[in-house]
Amino acid sequence: MSTLFDLAQRICRGDSLPPPVANPMGTLHRGVLCDIADAAMGMAYTSTLGEGETCTTLELKINFLKPVWQARLQAIGRVVTHGRTVGLVECDILDAHEALVARATSTCSTLRGDQGRGR
Repeated sequence: MSTLFDLAQRICRGDSLPPPVANPMGTLHRGVLCDIADAAMGMAYTSTLGEGETCTTLELKINFLKPVWQARLQAIGRVVTHGRTVGLVECDILDAHEALVARATSTCSTLRGDQGRGR
């Protein structure tokens, strides 16, 4: 059984899409692009955290700009601003020709102490 991470790796390498992630038109289901963007933004935000801190997504918005049938994808996450408790991150998803496929933004919350336990 594949994990979401395995599936994301296959998609980013440009492997053929298994039926569950292709929509009826044969393009990549947009929810998968959202998952990839969320992972890239989460990794970017996590890189700013200190010892004992963790984070969670408060809100996520994505614009789908181009359909994807089969392509090697690249997700580039970056921190726009990072405050004490809230930060803004964004992600561009590019195809093999570096054309913009989707752009996402997310608001993240930094959790400390009891808030972040067990996460």
